[in-house]
Formats: sequence, structure tokens, C-alpha cells
Amino acid sequence: MGNDKKRQYSSQLVDGPRKAPGRAMLRAVGFGDDDFKKMQVGIASTWSMVTPCNMHINKLADIAAAGVDEAGGKGVIFNTITISDGISNGAEAMKYSLVSREVIADSIETVAGCQGFDGLVAIGGCDKNMPGCLIALARLNRPAVFVYGGTIRPGANRTDIVSVFEAVGAHAKGSISEVQLGEVERTAIPGPGSCGGMYTANTMASAIEALGMSLPGSSAQDAISEAKAEDCRRAGAAVLALADKGILPRDIMTREAFENAITVVIALGGSTNAVLHLLAMADTAGVPLSLNDFVEIGKRVPVLADLRPSGRYMMSELVAIGGIQPMMKMLLDAGLLHGSCMTVTGATLAENLAAVAPYGPDQDIIRPLDKPIKAESHLRILRGNLAPDGAVAKITGKEGTQFSGSARVFHSEEQALDAILDGTVVAGDVIVIRYEGPKGGPGMREMLAPTSAIMGRGLGQDVALITDGRFSGGSHGFVVGHISPEAMDGGPLALVEDGDRITIDAEQDQIVLHVDDAELQRRRDAWVAPEPRYPRGVLAKYARTVTSASLGAITDAPDD
Repeated sequence: MGNDKKRQYSSQLVDGPRKAPGRAMLRAVGFGDDDFKKMQVGIASTWSMVTPCNMHINKLADIAAAGVDEAGGKGVIFNTITISDGISNGAEAMKYSLVSREVIADSIETVAGCQGFDGLVAIGGCDKNMPGCLIALARLNRPAVFVYGGTIRPGANRTDIVSVFEAVGAHAKGSISEVQLGEVERTAIPGPGSCGGMYTANTMASAIEALGMSLPGSSAQDAISEAKAEDCRRAGAAVLALADKGILPRDIMTREAFENAITVVIALGGSTNAVLHLLAMADTAGVPLSLNDFVEIGKRVPVLADLRPSGRYMMSELVAIGGIQPMMKMLLDAGLLHGSCMTVTGATLAENLAAVAPYGPDQDIIRPLDKPIKAESHLRILRGNLAPDGAVAKITGKEGTQFSGSARVFHSEEQALDAILDGTVVAGDVIVIRYEGPKGGPGMREMLAPTSAIMGRGLGQDVALITDGRFSGGSHGFVVGHISPEAMDGGPLALVEDGDRITIDAEQDQIVLHVDDAELQRRRDAWVAPEPRYPRGVLAKYARTVTSASLGAITDAPDD
């Protein structure tokens, strides 16, 4: 591709006598005469000191910019926001978490659109950074590469952030002392990087690599490592190579590529949040994707990875045996991946995997296809009179596949957490947390605090939790989220009363409220929607524009 074509956006802002004012501004930030003739590549950095997931990304952004410059372009670093789920979980503050995905996407689109960047490197390190970056890259559709900030190293005694949440529940039960709780708190998070299991950050990094939007290996590297630095350097150069070949994000983010991403998420036993985020990313890319696609793909793809939260191993241990590339080669050879999909290397997925060696014989983190942890997907899409538009469960089989119990209803996460910690919740309960959906929260909070408290109190086999909110990738147990329509929209979840019988069946993929239609209609006639919790500000705007979780909880859906 000719240089003028590669500079189709920046040339509008810096070429010719009329653009002297713009060039004058850019000279002040380090542009020289020759730089105005180069392809400008924006480096979207999610650096922040509010969370260990992103505290090192400023350094990675510098390396990516240097990679652009070395390849003959001009790298320009800019920032977008990040927030911390781990810090805000269990509090009102968590309502901003999913909202941040939209703010990140909007801000990257806004800066790149205004500054006329010809290409982009986006570097994300926490749950919402990654889908937020990909949504922006799909909207802009300019040559682009995503870089994952990398995983954290384990804490003392192989602990991580979920260990701390579960220790809170164990302390409430009385099985550990306050001194022991404090020791876990002080040693579980040793430095930079995203949470260390197959939680949402590592799940989404793996999905994006399988999608073809990051370089091979990017999803399975320690945050502080030479491998991650080299990943950033190569990403900068890769954007220019993509421009030479005329390959754009929507050429990569195809229907088959999203099927690859779903396949890898299932094989890894990944987070339920992947359902929400992949739906949103696909919508932005103009790719039809629905909850039913997770069902159909899940019928043929097994769970292979013995990774936390339900399994034994941490992401750093998967990194040590070669990451996800050998697993992807195994899936490709079995006909479970589309090898013809284009990737940011400029080669197809099959070409990228051709020389990948298998795992060594002594590892048991990734099982062979004929000896899976679970023969079908752990991500179950449930439907029934309680969730007509669908709900998402993560059922590995360790918590069983069926649960029937008596509803114990709460109108917020905090109410439920208090009842779990003080012993109000008992074996046989189905904890119902409602008005936590995209509109009702607003913001669809994760339920990591209550699910961890359940595990810490030893009730993981004895209670279920259902919600129109969502779950952290660190949540495990018999849990069902994304119940749609949500309670705020008058969905059936709004009509549940204490003592109602609820059955969750992950074999038949059903969630049933055992209340007859006449009684449900009586309750529906009496139901009054709560007043919106936020009349002004970003949460109010989000509640007014967000779609159902079953559609990805997006905020820029076109009018019908």
C-alpha cells in the first residue's frame, strides 16, 4: 500500500500550508520534519496506579511506541481510563466497572478519530480494558494490534486475589483467625499483572489471541518478562505491516474468528464474562452472534484446562509450559478451529500454528482431547420461565449439574453478602440477587464477594446463587447470572418471593420458577418498577442507553 494511502487519516491533519497550526502543536510534543511524512500509530495505554493489573503498562506503551518508530512510523502514546474490579467488588463503586468498558471504547475512538491516527496499538491489562479496546478497534477499523499486559506472579503459598475474598468467608465462619486473614491480604498480590487464574482478564486475553487480534503468545506471558516486552515491540511493527497489506480489524474479526474465540474460552474453562464481551465485540464488528452460538459450539468442545477458579493451576503455570498455542494446535488438528482465519501477523491461524510443538509429557494442566475435564462446555445457556431471554451459568461439574431449593430474595449484593456472612443463608437456599442488571444496578456488578463468601463458609455444594448481575471470572460454585430480561425491566426475576421453589438444571439447560402462571400474573399486575437509582451522571446515561445482557449490554445499538 502506498504511503499516502497508509496516511489517509493523519494526512488530513498535517499536510499542506493550511495545516501549519496543527504541525506547530505537534512539534511541541516531539514531532520533527520527517515525522509528518510517516504513518502515525496511536498507542492506547491503559496505564494507571489504581490497580496492579495496569501499573506497568506505561513502560509497555513506551516499548510499543519504540517498535513503531523502529519500523518507520511515528508512535504517539495516549491514555484511557481503567478501574479495579478487585478493589471495588462488593461495594456500590463496582457499578462503574462494566460501564468503564464503554468509556474505554468511547475514549479510544474519540482520541484516534480526532487525532487522525492511521493505526493503533491498544494495551490492556484488566477485565474491561480488553473488550473496551477491541470494541474501539472494530469501530475505527484501522490497522491495529491488541497487546495483553500479562499475568501476575503467584502470591505466597500460590495465593491470588480470589484467595483473599475466600479468606474473608473463612474468617466469618471462624475457620481462620484475623491474623491469618491479614497474612493472606499482605502476601497474595506480589506485583504487576492481571489476576492469576483463568479469570476474566486471562480469559479475554486468550479469546482475543484466538480471535487473531493479538500476536501469537500474547495471552500467556508474565507481566514482567522479556517475552512481554518483545510482544510490545513486535506489535508496533506489526501495525505497519498490516497497513502495507491492507488488513483491517474487521477483516480479522469474522464470524469464524469469533467461533475460534468461543472454542478457546470453553477449552480453557474461562469466565462467563466472555459471553457478555464477545457478544458486544461481535456486534460492533457487524458479526451476527447470539447466546445460541455458545450452546452449539459448546456441544462439540470439551473443557481441557485444569485452571483456577474451579481447577488447580494458575496462569503463570500455563505460561511455563507454553501457554495456549499448543492447545490451539491440538484443537486445530481435531477440526475444532477454523485455520483459514486471518490474524494480525498477516498470516492465517493455521500458518501461525504450523510449527508449534506439543506440550511436554509431564504436564497435566491441559488434558488431551480424549480425557477432558468435561466433555461439553462449562458455559451453560439456561432458559425457562425465570429467564425467557436466557441466563449464563458456569458449571464445571464439580458443583453438580442440578440444584433445587427455596428462594431467599435480596434486592442488592450487599444485602445478600451480609446474610451469607451472618449465617442467615443456609443449605438448600437459592440466593436471588435482583435489581443488579445492566439497567437496574445500574452497571451489572460482579458477585465475587458473595460467591467467595459462600465458598469460604463451606456452602459451595449446598446453596445456589442466581442474579441479573454477573460474576467475576474468579467466581465458582452453583451460580447463574445474566438472567434476562432483568428485574428492572419487569422480568420474571422481579416476581420471585421468599420460599418459592427454584430448579436449575444444567443438563437440560433450564432454570424454572415453580409458581403457576396465574400467580405470576397476579404478582406482575402488582409489581411497580423501582425508581432509577441515579438520575444524573455516567451511571444514569448508561442505564438509559444499555441493552440487555443477552445482547452484550452495549450502549451504541442503532435504533430499530
